[in-house]
Amino acid sequence: MQDAKEEVRSRLNIEDIIGEYVQLKRAGRNYKGLSPFTNERTPSFTVSPEKNIWHDFSSGKGGDIFSFIMEVEGLEFREALEKLAQKAGVELSMFDSKKSGELAKQKKRLLEANELACRYFQQCLIRNRAALEYVFKKRGLNKKVVSDFRIGYAPSEGDAMVRALKKRGFSNYELRRAGLVNRFDGDLFRGRITLPLMDSNGQVVGFTGRTLVGDDKGPKYLNTPGTLLYDKSRLVFGLSLAKQAIRTNDQAVVVEGNLDVVSSHQAGFSQAVATSGTAITEHHLKTLGRLSSNVKLAFDGDKAGIAASERAIVLAQQVGVELSVVNLPSGFKDPDELIQENPELWQKALEEAQPAVDWVLVQYAMREDLSTAQGKRLYTNAALAIVRGLRDSVEREHYLGVVSREIGTSLASLEQKLERGGKTESPTLKKIKPKSENKPEPKTFAYHNDVLAMLVASPSARQLLEGVDIELFSSSEQRQLAKYLLVNHQPFNGVVPSDLQSIDTYVKIVELRAEERYAKWPLSDIELEAAHLLRQMQIEHKKQTLKQLNKELRVAEEDGDDARAEELRPRIASLIKETARGR
Repeated sequence: MQDAKEEVRSRLNIEDIIGEYVQLKRAGRNYKGLSPFTNERTPSFTVSPEKNIWHDFSSGKGGDIFSFIMEVEGLEFREALEKLAQKAGVELSMFDSKKSGELAKQKKRLLEANELACRYFQQCLIRNRAALEYVFKKRGLNKKVVSDFRIGYAPSEGDAMVRALKKRGFSNYELRRAGLVNRFDGDLFRGRITLPLMDSNGQVVGFTGRTLVGDDKGPKYLNTPGTLLYDKSRLVFGLSLAKQAIRTNDQAVVVEGNLDVVSSHQAGFSQAVATSGTAITEHHLKTLGRLSSNVKLAFDGDKAGIAASERAIVLAQQVGVELSVVNLPSGFKDPDELIQENPELWQKALEEAQPAVDWVLVQYAMREDLSTAQGKRLYTNAALAIVRGLRDSVEREHYLGVVSREIGTSLASLEQKLERGGKTESPTLKKIKPKSENKPEPKTFAYHNDVLAMLVASPSARQLLEGVDIELFSSSEQRQLAKYLLVNHQPFNGVVPSDLQSIDTYVKIVELRAEERYAKWPLSDIELEAAHLLRQMQIEHKKQTLKQLNKELRVAEEDGDDARAEELRPRIASLIKETARGR
């Protein structure tokens, strides 16, 4: 059922599922709320969409989307899987051992076809002078960015790519399933520059093809149709290359065209992505929101671009990301054109991005005649529809003031109109039916997790594990992670090492603990506290050993086993001295 589990997980957002039971608020990349398992008053229940996990610091519980449903609904794993599969629209019968293997085999085969097609297109680019001139002279791209984005060229012959892939054993049926051919089983991307569409892991799942300058055959851009691998409503173009920059800059920049992304990366703005020729969706924003809560839209300034930005504002309110809009200087139709002129102008435009609600209110004011009653009515209807969707009461009041000043009317009349339009109500949370009595994690188990979180946060402190008996850690997961940290001193950088994949969820929880508790600590303080807790582990172990030996001594004395008693007394004396000295 592993394939079924991963399919369900990929279709659901953990913050949405948990948000049905816990009122969550955005806190940077994560969400926070009050623990559903304890009576805490300060929110310590944390959800990480990026890591796809939750962790309750007050009770010590944590896990993935399935473990949460098991906890709050009192279900076994299979029952939780069935419940979530129904919500995700996943048919579990497709994932029985036979069908699951078939599906995995099909996906692997389609990935291989797309990867081979990508390499073929790259080779064809090198051999075609017109394509090279377009890429390097007309678009001004350099070799590095062409290599990073794996840009290629599809030859104009009717079935050149098809013949190349058939020689590698692929059938027409497989090439159709991969979205690489047209309805006549010929090449889909003919005479076009190709930009591979890669998933967040960098695997090629489809292509965008752009005609060369002066070529008027067919649409300018052509995308792979929906396939088993490619869903345009979910894929973010350039994400695999932009992830680190989005985290580092704490912002994602969404541009309209894929080549705008390429130009931005070449100019050093690697946080740029696009939505693959489709309108931005809730899933796009949630995917980006896992990396940064700040999303900037840089769509074209035409009517379509304005409409797309307006739609995104509504979605952003639902998703909980801070949305702003980048205004391009007059005379420039898109970011690529602006970058070609001067990358510093693009930098300035990004820095001066306007909060999305402010931007859309300006657009509404510009398109209506606010000197007339009708213009004021149309403006307020549109403006209040946006304001009504704002969840923060202070923010709503601020924008009511903006609208009031714009049309010269009283706040009272606007509030009355807003009220008539309907109030924003907080969602009703589902009741929690705990699987078992909610006891917090044992104190020892908790501070063992803290030690490991410190060592994850500070690789230089991992040397403190030398000489420590790893078996002193409470659980097998803790011991496995401790053994890894003892011999590996590289930072994780958000990626669970392959040696720890078997305890992937636990490692992510420890990472989250490190980020939430120790990210702002000086390294010297982390090392001192970790050393203290490791000493405490050893002392407590000695105390437990002393307690056990004293018990054995009493039994030996009662049984008259003098030899055993004589063996135990010096060991007990030694342990008493060691624990007294705090060793």
